[in-house]
Amino acid sequence: MKLFGTDGVRGEAGKFLTAELVMNLAMSAGIYFRKNSVTNKILVGKDTRRSGYMIENAIVSGLTAVGYNVIQIGPMPTPAIAFLTEDMRCDAGIMISASHNPYYDNGIKFFNHFGDKLQENDEKKIEEIFFNKELIQENQKTKKEIGSSKRIDDVIGRYIVHIKNSFPKDLTLSGLRIVVDTANGAAYKVAPTIFNELGAETIVINNQPNGFNINHKCGAIHPEDLANVVKKYRADIGFALDGDADRLVVVDEKGEIVDGDKLLGALALYLKNEKKLKNSAIVATVMSNKALEDFLNKHGIKLYRSKVGDKYVLEEIKKYNLNFGGENSGHIILTDFGKTGDGLVSALQTLALMLKTNKKASEVLNPFELYPQLLKNINVKEKIPLENIEGYQKKIKDIEKKGIRTLIRYSGTENKLRVLLEGKDQKVIEKEMDELLDFLRKKLDR
Repeated sequence: MKLFGTDGVRGEAGKFLTAELVMNLAMSAGIYFRKNSVTNKILVGKDTRRSGYMIENAIVSGLTAVGYNVIQIGPMPTPAIAFLTEDMRCDAGIMISASHNPYYDNGIKFFNHFGDKLQENDEKKIEEIFFNKELIQENQKTKKEIGSSKRIDDVIGRYIVHIKNSFPKDLTLSGLRIVVDTANGAAYKVAPTIFNELGAETIVINNQPNGFNINHKCGAIHPEDLANVVKKYRADIGFALDGDADRLVVVDEKGEIVDGDKLLGALALYLKNEKKLKNSAIVATVMSNKALEDFLNKHGIKLYRSKVGDKYVLEEIKKYNLNFGGENSGHIILTDFGKTGDGLVSALQTLALMLKTNKKASEVLNPFELYPQLLKNINVKEKIPLENIEGYQKKIKDIEKKGIRTLIRYSGTENKLRVLLEGKDQKVIEKEMDELLDFLRKKLDR
C-alpha cells in the first residue's frame, strides 16, 4: 500500500502529511465507514504535536464534507480513543499521533466501531477510495446533508474511571511513591490524575507540552531522565509513557530499566497465579527473547509469536482466544480492559503485582535472565527473497540445530538485511554470526 504502514498513515507533517492529503484521506475513510454507519458520528482525538491542529481541522473538513458528524475531544491517549469510540457508540474513531516519533512527524490511526484498529484489508479499501477522485467527488454532500462538528472536553472522566476499574478494588496505592514521565504527550493530564486518585504519592515529569517537546529526550524512548528522578526521590517505581501513551517502560526502585520481555513474563505469571490468564497462554512478537519462552513454559504458559506490531499481537490474541500479549518495546495488551496497548493499564497491573507479592520492583520484575543476542545489518543492493538464495535454508537449519534462534528479515524502509541470532552461549553465537554474515554477503553482493 502507498499510504498505510504498520500503524496507520505516518510521515512528516506538512511534507508528506499535507492538509490536502489528510482531507482527502478523511473523505475516503468517511465514505468507507458510511457503508456500515449506525450513528453517523466519528470521534477524533490527538496528541500534543503542533501539527495536530492542522491535521485535526483537515480531518474535520473531510469528514463533514461527506456528511459525517464529528466529535473532537482534544489531547487524549490512543487507547482512550479506542475505548471511547465504542463507549460513545461512534461509527469509527481517529487518533492523530506519530506515537514515539519526533514532533515534526505525525500520523493518523483508524478504529472501527468496536474500537479495534483496522485490518489491512480495510486500509486497502480506504486507499482504493483515496485514489478514486470521481468517487470522492460523487460522495461530497450539499445543503442539509453536510456534517457538523463539536468539541467535548469532559470525556476524560469516562476514560479515567475505565482505567481505574482495571485496578483490583481491594488494593490501594497509598504509601507508594511513583514517578511518571508523560513524555510531554497525550497523557499529561490523565496519568497523574489516575495515580493520585488511587492514593499514590505521584511525582510527574515532562508534563508541560508546548507542541514541539513531545518525546524529546524523555518518555519511553529516553527513560534515562526518569531513572535519575526515581533514584533522587527514592521512589518505589517509575513509569515512562510515549507520546500517545500506548507504550510503557518501567524503571525499578534502583533506577534500573526493566527489560520488556521480563515485564511480559512477570505479568503473565502474575495473571496465571491470579487465575486471570485465559487459556494459560500469551502472545509476544518474533523479537522477544527465547528466555521468555523458556520461562513461560517452565510455569505451564504457552507462548505464541506474532509479527512485529501491536495490531498483529492482537490478531493472534483473538485467534487463540487469549487475553494477554505484547511487544518487548512496551506495547502491552490486556483485552479484559482494552483493545490496544495501554501504558496506564499496564502500569496499574505492574503495581498490583508488586502489592500482591509484597516485593520490590527490582525483585518481582526480574524473573529470569535473558539469553545473549547479536543483531547485525547488511547493506544490500536489492532485496532478493531469502528462500531463493541457494543453500540458505540448509544454513539456517544447521544453525538452529545448535540451539540458536534466528530472525532474518529485510528492513521495511532501507536496503538492509537484519540478522539476529540468539542462544545461551555468547561465543557460539559470535562464531555462527561471522560465518552466516560471510555466507550472506557472498550471496547478496551482486
